[in-house]
Amino acid sequence: MATTSISVAETPLVLYALRRADDALILGHRLSEWTGHAPMLEEEMALANIGLDLIGQSRALYAFAAEQEQAGHDEDHYAYLRDAPQYRNLLMAELPNGDFAHTIARQFLYAAFADPYWREMTGCAEPTLAAIAAKAEKETAYHLRHAADWLVRLGDGTEESQRRAQDAVDALWPFTGEMFEADESERTLIADGRAVDPAAIRPAWEVTVARVLTEATLSRPDGTWMQTGGRSGRHTEHLGHLLAEFQHLQRTYPGATW
Repeated sequence: MATTSISVAETPLVLYALRRADDALILGHRLSEWTGHAPMLEEEMALANIGLDLIGQSRALYAFAAEQEQAGHDEDHYAYLRDAPQYRNLLMAELPNGDFAHTIARQFLYAAFADPYWREMTGCAEPTLAAIAAKAEKETAYHLRHAADWLVRLGDGTEESQRRAQDAVDALWPFTGEMFEADESERTLIADGRAVDPAAIRPAWEVTVARVLTEATLSRPDGTWMQTGGRSGRHTEHLGHLLAEFQHLQRTYPGATW
């Protein structure tokens, strides 16, 4: 039996929730791929728990989107029954893990934004989003501390670990600009206090990134050209491959429960 993809009525609030939920779900799934492959047992558990935190955030945001859309959808529908162009996550989240340094650098660059962002969102005018943000901020504070500590260990470690960490930061840097974008749909929410302008988070992000890169003896890349498109559904080829694996069971056995 074929499984059809759902269509979503992307009102500003629904689209906002899906964007943040998709970030968390896709990045959480990427971190889960380290299970059985991390360089040490303690780190395998840490990455798995961070991934679970992110997936928990995505569930709360998907549930909020479902309440707003009122179309009979639930968390599983949003996760398993949308095609790649319907996903609204940051491009950085969907990139392959690469080596351990690449995963740590990606987690650091994302968490350095997510932590102050969710902290600011605790004061938003949408009560449910404020509550989600209050829980997420506690989690992302740890995510940031964990990734920053590891990036310093790698950057200020051996010649090989320093090279790998610098290569990772250089490769990921062109994907960081997308975090601070807001389109017209999101600006309507920012204007009435139901969302935070991501551009307003950039100064805090810059300070954190500069401090940690200096401590890690890593250089801040000079490039200013940035990749974009994830928020509007234009993705890298990697997301399609990820979803093919991620959605396989639901697509093969529609409605399966256990």
